[in-house]
Amino acid sequence: MRSLIAKAVAGATATLLVAIAALTLLVPDGARAETASPWQRTEQTAVRLVSAVAAVGDSQSVGLGLHFRMQPGWKVYWRSPGSGGLPPSIEWQGSDNAGEARLAWPAPKRFEVLGIESFGYSDEVVFPIQLALERPGDPLRVKAAVDYLTCREICIPYQATLQLDLPAGTASPSAEAGLLADFIARVPDDGVADGLAIDAVGLAGAGDQRVLVAAVRTDQPLAKPDLFVESAIPVDFGAPRVTAVPGGARLEVPISGDPATMARLADSDVTLTLVDGDRAVEAQRRVGVASVAGSGLPPVPAAVWLSMLATALLGGLILNLMPCVLPVLSLKLLGVVEAGGRERAEVRWGFVAASAGILFSFLLLAAGAVALKTAGLAVGWGIQFQEPWFLVAMAAVLALFAANLWGWFEIPLPGLAQSAANAPHRGPLGHFLTGALAAVLATPCSAPFLGTAIGFALARGPVEIFAIFTALGLGLALPYLAVAAVPGIAARLPRPGLWMVKVRRILAVAMVATCAWLLSVLAAQQGIGAAVVLAIVLALGVLLIGPLARLPVAWRTSVAAATVVLFAVAVVPRLTAPPPAPAAIEAGAQWQPFDRGRISALVADGRTVFVDVTADWCITCQVNKKLVMARGEVALRLARPDLVAMRADWTRPDPEIARFLADHGRYGIPFNIVYGPGAPQGVALPELLTEGAVMAAFARVGGGGPARAAAVGNGG
Repeated sequence: MRSLIAKAVAGATATLLVAIAALTLLVPDGARAETASPWQRTEQTAVRLVSAVAAVGDSQSVGLGLHFRMQPGWKVYWRSPGSGGLPPSIEWQGSDNAGEARLAWPAPKRFEVLGIESFGYSDEVVFPIQLALERPGDPLRVKAAVDYLTCREICIPYQATLQLDLPAGTASPSAEAGLLADFIARVPDDGVADGLAIDAVGLAGAGDQRVLVAAVRTDQPLAKPDLFVESAIPVDFGAPRVTAVPGGARLEVPISGDPATMARLADSDVTLTLVDGDRAVEAQRRVGVASVAGSGLPPVPAAVWLSMLATALLGGLILNLMPCVLPVLSLKLLGVVEAGGRERAEVRWGFVAASAGILFSFLLLAAGAVALKTAGLAVGWGIQFQEPWFLVAMAAVLALFAANLWGWFEIPLPGLAQSAANAPHRGPLGHFLTGALAAVLATPCSAPFLGTAIGFALARGPVEIFAIFTALGLGLALPYLAVAAVPGIAARLPRPGLWMVKVRRILAVAMVATCAWLLSVLAAQQGIGAAVVLAIVLALGVLLIGPLARLPVAWRTSVAAATVVLFAVAVVPRLTAPPPAPAAIEAGAQWQPFDRGRISALVADGRTVFVDVTADWCITCQVNKKLVMARGEVALRLARPDLVAMRADWTRPDPEIARFLADHGRYGIPFNIVYGPGAPQGVALPELLTEGAVMAAFARVGGGGPARAAAVGNGG
C-alpha cells in the first residue's frame, strides 16, 4: 500500500510539474506569490513548507513539500526508522480547501550509532506531498503541525507550525519547483526506468541463524546497494551481503529476533526498498520458504540464441571494414604478401594460427568482462583503452612492430621474445601474435550488429558472454579462415623479394601512426606531458635496438639506463597520479557537458536534445564527428538555438556515462541518441552515422522551433 501511495504521489506531482514547466519564464518576478513558508529553526534543524506552484490553477490537487535542513551529523527519519527513531508526521487542522494529503518518502540512508541501526536522511531532504483540493480553483490555506525527531548521539523531539497561502490563478511553477522535482525523482518506484527489479524473496537458514534472500535483476552491476525490509513481523533486518550472479545479484539480509518469530516470516508479505546510488526500486513480495538461488533471469529461447550468434558473427565480420581496424590491416596485408609463392600447407597453417590469435584475444576479453561483472564493476566494449597502463603497453608493442618492419631487428633475441618481435613474418607463433594484436586493436571500434550482440551478452551471464565473444572473434577471423581454406589465393601472389623492403617500410609508417594515436589518447587521459615523455622513452628504446645497436656497450648501457630512469621518474608518476580535470566547455559553445538530469526538462520545454557519447580512443566516433556531425545539414541543425547538443566524454572511466549506456542496452561506443517532444524516451542512432539517419531522427522527435528557442536561450 505504501508503494502505491508513493508511486501515486510521485507520478501525479511529476506530471503536474512537467505540464506547467513551460510557463516558468512567462510570470514576471514581481508577480510571483509566496511559495514557501518561513523557516522554523532550531539549533539542529530548519523546516519549512514549499509549493511547486505559485497558484492553485484548475487541477484537483497541488504539489507541496516538507523541506528539512539539518546541521552536520544530525538526521531525521524514514517512514520505518529502524531500531530507533520516529518518522515525521503532519496534522492539517485549520487548513482551508485542503483535502487528503499523501506523503511520499525519498530513498533513505542507513546510519549506525553505538551499534544501533536507523534509516533516514542527513543534510537535506524534501518529502513530496500531493494535497487534494476540496474546491478546485479556489485559494488554498495550509496549516501544517509537524512533529519530528532529530538525532545525533542524542535525540530531540520538536514541533513546528507551518502556514502557506496559495491564491487562485494560473498554476505557474514556483522557485522551489526544481528542488521538489529533484526529491520526487528520489522516491523509489517499480525500477523499470532504472533497469532494476526484485524478482523474488525467500527465507533461508534455521533456528536463530536465518537470513532473508532477495534475487535482484539489474541491467548493470550494482555499485553500493542497500536493502531496507519492512515487515509486520517484529524482527530486525541488518545490512545486506551482496553476491553478484549472472544478470543480477543475490542479497542476503541477516535477521535478528526470537527464532519462533523469525520463522513466521515464511509466507508473509514484506515491503522491500532497494537503493543503489541514484537508482531505487520498491516492491511488495511474499516470502518463500526456501532460499532464492538465482537472479530470476528467464532462459534464452533457441531462436534468440541463433539470431544473437548470427548477429555477433556478422558484426565481427563487418568489424574488418571499420576505421579503427584500418591501422592494423598492414599486418594482415604483410601476412598475405609474404605468403606469396609458399607451399599451400605453410600458407594454411599460418592463417589458421592468425585466426587462433584472434579467437584467443576475444576469449581473454570475455574472461575480463565476466570478472568485472562478478566484481560488480562497470564493463563495456573497448574500456581497456580507458586504462593508461594498457595504452603504454600497446604503444610499446606497436613501436616494436614498427622497428621490426623497418628492418632494425637483426639481432638475436631469446625464445619467445624473438617470435614476438618478428611476429609479422616468422613462424606460427608470430602469426598467432599478429592475429591477437589485430583483435585487441579492433576493440575501440563499434560496427553495425556489434552493439546488439555485445548488449545482449553483457546484460546476461558468463555463458552468453563467452558464446557471443567467440562468435565475434570468428567473424573477425573469417577472412583469415577463408585464405586458410583456399590457400591458393596467397600462393599465387609474387614471391617475396627486394621489393618487400619498401613495402615493409611503408607498413612501418602505419604502425607508427597507430602508436601516435595511442599516445594522443594517453595525452587526453593523463595530460600531454605523460604522452610526450613516453614518446621520448619509446624512441630511445627503439633506437637502442636499431641504429644505436652499433655503439659500444658502455654507450648503449648508459642510454638504456637513462631511458629507464626517465620512464621511472617522468612517466610512472604521471600514470599513477589522478587524471587532470577535463577542460570546461566555454559558455555559449555549441556542445554542452552531458547532464542527464536536464534532458527531461529540456524536452518538456519543447527542445530537442542530441547526446553524443564519445571517447578519444574511439576511432568510429571521430569518423562520425568529421563526416556527419561537422558537415552539411546535420551541422546546421546542431547549431540551431532550439537544439541542445550534449557531449559525454568516456575517454576516462565515468560511472554516470556507463550507467547511461547500460540503461539503453549499450555497452560500447559510439552511441548517439536524440530526444524531443515527439520521443521523450529518445531515438537511438546506428553506430555508423549518416546524414539521412540523423535528420530522420530529428524529424521524428520534433521540437519547439527557432522562435521559441530564441525566447528561452540555448542554455535551457
